Amino acid sequence: MRNVGIIGAGHVGESLASRLVETGHRVKVANSRGPDSLGAFAQRTGAEAVAIADIALDVDVLMIAIPMARIGDLPKTVIASLPKGAIVVDAGNYYPLRDGAIAEIDAGLIESQWVSRTLGVAVIKAFNNIIASLLASSGRPEGDPCRIALPVAGDDPKARAAIMAIVERLGFSAVDAGPLSESWRQQPGQPAYCTDPTCDELPLLLQRADRAKAPQGRDRASRILAKLPDDYPAEQLVRVSRMFVGLDRAKPGNWLAVLRLGLALLRAGR
Repeated sequence: MRNVGIIGAGHVGESLASRLVETGHRVKVANSRGPDSLGAFAQRTGAEAVAIADIALDVDVLMIAIPMARIGDLPKTVIASLPKGAIVVDAGNYYPLRDGAIAEIDAGLIESQWVSRTLGVAVIKAFNNIIASLLASSGRPEGDPCRIALPVAGDDPKARAAIMAIVERLGFSAVDAGPLSESWRQQPGQPAYCTDPTCDELPLLLQRADRAKAPQGRDRASRILAKLPDDYPAEQLVRVSRMFVGLDRAKPGNWLAVLRLGLALLRAGR
């Protein structure tokens, strides 16, 4: 699983590309604007910029890191050109305030099942529940008590294990989150989303997931984030998220993070 293609050159795509190159993977990236638009991206990450028509050629893993509304725009030839045994990873999330409404998901279809159906291929859900900048900067060695755990869900146990190995290589603890039908537990609005849990905490947060309440929490968080400056510290957002799911409430720094967020929202509302 050394050859990785990434579709998407946004924050998630760049964080994945940087870390994958740093850990010895051969990475190529494509976007809708073509390789000429990716010169600076390639310089920053060490990934090779290619045309979308070539992104799936000779890869072991193809990672999809684009807004969900753009999934249906991917050329059918991309998936058709995947080598036998290649694994497709859905690293995205559904945000109706950004993507517009997707009727099937709003009616109850799990996000990654919709992606799988739209692409016509099995997918693994991973790398979706951590802030992109922290994906690039927060890897820690195995055994570190503060190592962040990331869930990996999918129907093929071998494919799931292969992506879990990549997660571990990037400096995170991989947690087997079961089949794709359970991947809703790591979607936006759930306790495991952007709370940077440890390996001990993550299974408990996945268990506490509530499908009925998640859309309201997801949309509320989207509206809050839209009011914050782009450079608002990701670590502060994680502190607040952990507080909201009942973690670290005894840490004064987290209460200060909640206060800081409140003040930022007050300023944004002026």
